[in-house]
Amino acid sequence: MQKGKNSPKTVLIVDDAPYVRKTLKQILVSQGYKIVGEADSGLEAIRLYEEVRPDIVTMDLVMPHMNGVDATRAILLKDPAAKIIILSAMLQENLVTEAILAGAKDYIVKPFQTEDVLRIMKTVAVEPEAPRLSSVGGVAS
Repeated sequence: MQKGKNSPKTVLIVDDAPYVRKTLKQILVSQGYKIVGEADSGLEAIRLYEEVRPDIVTMDLVMPHMNGVDATRAILLKDPAAKIIILSAMLQENLVTEAILAGAKDYIVKPFQTEDVLRIMKTVAVEPEAPRLSSVGGVAS
C-alpha cells in the first residue's frame, strides 16, 4: 500500500512508561504525525509493527519482556527498511551504540526536549528508504 506524499507520517510509540508515551504522542500529534499504535514492551512492539507497518518507530531501550535493542533487531529482520529511533536515558550509551549498530536510525535522550524530538523525527522521516528485499533485482551469485 503506497502512501501519498502529503499523508501524515505514521508512528508506533514503544515505551514502558505511560507518561513518556503520552508526552511523545502529544508532541508528535501537534506536528501532524499520526500515532498508529503504542506498546509497552519489545514483544508488543514487534507484534504491533507487523500489524500497523508505521513509517517510524520510537523505541525505548529498557523495557520488560524484551529490550529495545532486541526488538529493533527483530523488526529489522522482518523489514530492513524500518525506521527506528531509540529513546534512551543519559546513562545508556552502550545500549544506544548497540541499537545504532543493529540498525536504528538515530536516538533521542530522555528527558527529551520537544525541539530535539521534532528535529530527529523530521530527519529520519525524509531519509530515503532502504530497498526492500522483495524489490531488489538480480540474481545472487
